[in-house]
Amino acid sequence: MPLFKLPDIDDAMRSFAEKVFASEVRDEGGRHEISPFDVDEICPISHHEMREHVIHLEGLLEGNRRKNSRKRKTVNLSIPLSEASSTQLSHIDEYISSSPTYQTVPDFQRVQITGDYASGVTVEDFEMVCKGLYRALCIRETYMQKSFQRFPKTTSKYLRNIDGEAWVANESFYPVFTPPVMKGGDPFQTDDLPENLGYHLKMKDGVVYVYPNEAAASKDEPRPLPYPNLDTFLDDMNFLLALIAQGPVKTYTHRRLKFLSSKFQVHEMLNEMDELKELKNNPHRDFYNCRKVDTHIHAAACMNQKHLLRFIKKSYQVDADRVVYSTKEKNLTLKELFNKLKMHPYDLTVDSLDVHAGRQTFQRFDKFNDKYNPVGASELRDLYLKTDNDINGEYFATIIKEVGADLVEAKYQHAEPRLSIYGRSPDEWSKLSTWFVCNRIHCPNMTWMIQIPRIYDVFRAKNFLPHFGKMLENIFMPVFEATINPQAHPNLSVFLKHITGFDSVDDESKHSGHMFSSKSPKPQDWTMENNPSYTYYAYYMFANIMVLNSLRKERGMNTFLFRPHCGEAGALTHLLIAFMTADNISHGLNLKKEPLMEEYAIAAQVFKLSTCDMCEVARNSVLQCGISHEEKAKFLGSNYLEEGPIGNDIRRTNVAQIRMAYRYETWCYELNLITEGLKMAE
Repeated sequence: MPLFKLPDIDDAMRSFAEKVFASEVRDEGGRHEISPFDVDEICPISHHEMREHVIHLEGLLEGNRRKNSRKRKTVNLSIPLSEASSTQLSHIDEYISSSPTYQTVPDFQRVQITGDYASGVTVEDFEMVCKGLYRALCIRETYMQKSFQRFPKTTSKYLRNIDGEAWVANESFYPVFTPPVMKGGDPFQTDDLPENLGYHLKMKDGVVYVYPNEAAASKDEPRPLPYPNLDTFLDDMNFLLALIAQGPVKTYTHRRLKFLSSKFQVHEMLNEMDELKELKNNPHRDFYNCRKVDTHIHAAACMNQKHLLRFIKKSYQVDADRVVYSTKEKNLTLKELFNKLKMHPYDLTVDSLDVHAGRQTFQRFDKFNDKYNPVGASELRDLYLKTDNDINGEYFATIIKEVGADLVEAKYQHAEPRLSIYGRSPDEWSKLSTWFVCNRIHCPNMTWMIQIPRIYDVFRAKNFLPHFGKMLENIFMPVFEATINPQAHPNLSVFLKHITGFDSVDDESKHSGHMFSSKSPKPQDWTMENNPSYTYYAYYMFANIMVLNSLRKERGMNTFLFRPHCGEAGALTHLLIAFMTADNISHGLNLKKEPLMEEYAIAAQVFKLSTCDMCEVARNSVLQCGISHEEKAKFLGSNYLEEGPIGNDIRRTNVAQIRMAYRYETWCYELNLITEGLKMAE
């Protein structure tokens, strides 16, 4: 039986969470309302009220235990391994010494705090915070496993240790990615599609349910898949919301983050030359020939502005008399279209094209969107950057294939472009997959993601959709149908093999005025023109992805990650919901010449990154992206799934083993703090 049982959320906590949520909705600058970096003294909710109404975290334990260690003034921690709550440094050395030479961690100077537990709060508050953080980690672990998304093994080992259980590796929770196409193979092959299962689908309260047949559907007896429980989800969300509003949690986490930042600076000061020495001794590998992935770039922005300008001029030279655009009055050739816009391609420049996100787009989502219109003309966007137009997206496909050819030539750069599904109509998937397959858009250095713009309010205002549930149905039902009967949807089935995840996109700073709670309308009842909140969107996307992944895993198909835009602007609840539901989060902008390398070069200058820093970022980009296990093993080393220095192959990643050891030991130290805090609370 677990040492710490997670109880149901009580009415007081739910009430408090809703008050905090409501105050955030009212505040246009909501992300600052319950900022985790405010300390206890300036918390908008008094310490007394928190103790009375929120988490009286003794309730997380079974009964009221006496705090035997209340008088303890210090917690003596040594650098831990994940198998135990604390171990000696020599254990790490012994563990690694039997590894191949390239996995050995050279001697380096470690930064260690002795004496107190270095958290800067009282013993009572420390214990309270550890209980809350323990439950928060358990919540994320549960939702990641249910949806076949990733959760670190090291953290799972610590959580099982706290529960008093043995940790057992379970690869059944891992996501499934499509393996690379064999040499000479056809990435668009359709003669091996699985047979029809004959299942019946029905959307109920915004979530697709899978039934063995129509008779089972009429009795509401779905197949035993992990369907979401909205009440449980809201209880978990309210717990996290209340937790991050606590004064002690604010103080503890703020001070730990400050400490960790200072600790890394000391580590760099002491060990930078030793890390550099490792890299210099690493043959045939530097930053330029280690793999790196642009993990968040929109397909309509995957080309640099010079590339787009060159393609526009070239298309005009070749296709000036080709009919490419239609209006209500008549069909227009390319030449007539430019005449209508009162411009000539010869006169265009990079500056007049105006598709680069500069200083004017910072915190201005409206101006950012305008950058997708070359020369400010939506007609050119429709012609060159859309998949569904009068030339069936031919120009857009050609540009993307040229970008892919550039990536292959560069060899060490990869990209994950986003393509849009809006949910306006159920045939969007069919059109997009037909465009993808007919144009044979495939590149070994590209994987693809689907982005869902949060623009229900736009469609509802124009009466394109009767309610929000219809938008969810248009987004997810075709994917479920292609999963159940691939042979009836060959193009979509092939297309889905190249998709690694879903993204949720829009201006995060927009406030919907809606608080997601048990009183929120169900999707089929959301008939108003107002847009649902970010959390509402995220929950229903996650819920459908969770069911879909279970079904696809049963069939041996690839699964999908949920990787939304998050944290760039908007409320703190965006990060909270992403913590519960998202595999990871990332962002992308219009790019310059040599897009990815240019971003690294700028980051190195602005943040004063070393070579080891940049290689570490590059390695992490490969880890979090959706390329296959086989490719990651090739790019990062066969042990890449292991955490810490044992999982790093410096010959491939060019990341110093000293750096990997520092990261892993620091991570374990923080997890060990939570473990020790819970032991004190027994």
